[in-house]
Formats: sequence, structure tokens, C-alpha cells
Amino acid sequence: MSTKNRTASSDFILLGLLVNSKATGIVFAVILAIFVVAVTANLVMIFLIHMDSHLHTPMYFLLSQLSIMDTLFICTTVPKLLVDMVSIQKTISFVACGIQIFLYLTMIGSEFFLLGLMAYDRYVAVCNPLRYPVLMNRRVCLLLAAGAWFGGSLDGFLLTPITMNVPYCGSRIIDHFFCEIPAVLKLACADTSLYETLMYICCVLMLLIPISIISTSYSLILLTVHRMRSAEGRKKAFTTCSSHLTVVSIFYGAAFYTYVLPKSFHTPEQDKVVSAFYTIVTPMLNPLIYSLRNKDVSGAFKKIFAQCLST
Repeated sequence: MSTKNRTASSDFILLGLLVNSKATGIVFAVILAIFVVAVTANLVMIFLIHMDSHLHTPMYFLLSQLSIMDTLFICTTVPKLLVDMVSIQKTISFVACGIQIFLYLTMIGSEFFLLGLMAYDRYVAVCNPLRYPVLMNRRVCLLLAAGAWFGGSLDGFLLTPITMNVPYCGSRIIDHFFCEIPAVLKLACADTSLYETLMYICCVLMLLIPISIISTSYSLILLTVHRMRSAEGRKKAFTTCSSHLTVVSIFYGAAFYTYVLPKSFHTPEQDKVVSAFYTIVTPMLNPLIYSLRNKDVSGAFKKIFAQCLST
């Protein structure tokens, strides 16, 4: 089927991560390897946290929610990307494009809020250790996690219908590897400036709220750690907090570039690289950062691995 006939249909055409590149095979292998590692690492984290009673704490409960979000997040975009890299027709239906937009908005929004809540959890643990069992009991943790999921899904429910109701005519070719809103809106044949302004305000608010919580929490944590007399206590606090700050910096940095920086700073190639980083690489880094730098997680893995070998 010719490109002309394909663009006349209701389907969109995704140009993909690479256009006319000779390195497609190598890139395919790398992305597939990252996908397998990311899904495996996150599922292992969820399994360890569920199985080991020592990890049945608020911090690890929130971490298990992060692993669930990362698993769903990477599964929203990468399987389609891998299929398109080995396919001649790189089409995605209008409905599938809408579903992809809703899922990635929900996951990224939920992760925004969850990272802020994880910072609050560390603040309570370091600054109010005696009140920690009360302030972060099981009911509170469930409510916080539910709030993060609700906030993310609200973002998806608000922006997806508006995006999919914008009139699209003429070219159906999306210069991207998945249906990311800025790339899709470039095909609109109506003035979308008002919607883009509203979306910009929405994204800024969704970034500012958790960033404010994170900044406040870690400022108070640093003051408390500075006053600690125990060198071991300071080291443990810094190790836990630095892992979280690493994840936050990577994730929020990519999101800031995509949704906050003006259009003049963007090119299609840069957009795809940044999007690939936060949709493909970050879900792999999150469990590795937390597990490699965490003695509790590595200890739980060794214990369960030893039990598996003995049986």
C-alpha cells in the first residue's frame, strides 16, 4: 500500500525513533535488551517487596507502586516501537493512539505525584522517626498511593479526549515513535494554541506540586542530617535520599524539557531522544538505582535466591 493511500485512512503513521538509519538492527537489539531488563527488574522488585516481611514498610510499599508504574509505562510504548522497527507498515489506529496517550499520561502523572510522596515519606522517617508509625501507617500509605494513581488518571481523562477531538486532516504522519501529544498536535488543521496553553499550565502545575514537596522535604532532611551526631545515621540517610534524588532528577529533567520548555528549544530529533530516555531508559534505571544502592533489597534477593536454590 502506498504512503498516499495509507495517509488517506483514519490511521496515523509513526515514523519511529530512527528514520532511514542503517543502525536499526543494533538499536532494536539495545531497546529490546533495555525492555527485558526493565520489566524483569521491576517485576523482581515487586516480588521481593511482596515476599520479604522485612520490606513490608511504607517506603518499600511506595517503591513497589513505582515499579508497577514503570512496568506499565514502558509496556505502553516500547512493544509498539519494536514491532514498528521490523515492520513495513508503521501504522497505529486512531483508537490505539488515544489509548496510548491516555496510558502514558496516566503513568507519567502518577509517577510525578508518587515521587513527591516518596520524598514526604523520607522526610517523616528522618525528621520525625518517633511519629513515623503513626504518620505513615498502612491506611495512610494506601490513601497516598491511591491519590497518586487518581492524580495521574485525572490528567489522562482530561487531556486525552481533547487531544483526540482536535480535527486532523491532510498528513497523518507523526514524526515520533509513539503518540505523544506535542507530536500529534502538529498534524492538527485547527488552531490549538489555546489548548496548548492550557496543557502547558496543567503540566507546570503537575510538576510544581511534587517538586515543591520534594524541595521542602529534602531541605528539612538536610538540616536534620547535618545535626545528627551518628556518622552511621548520616550515611544511611544520605544513601537512601541520594537514590531518590537521582531518580527525581532524571525523570523531572526529561519531563521539564518535553512539556515546559518553549517550542523554540525543540527539534523532532531532540524530542525523540528525550522521550526515549524517560519512556525507555528511566523505567530500567529506577529499580537498578534503588536495588544496587540498598542493602535491604539486595539482602532480600540473596535470601530468596538461596531459598530457591535449596528447594
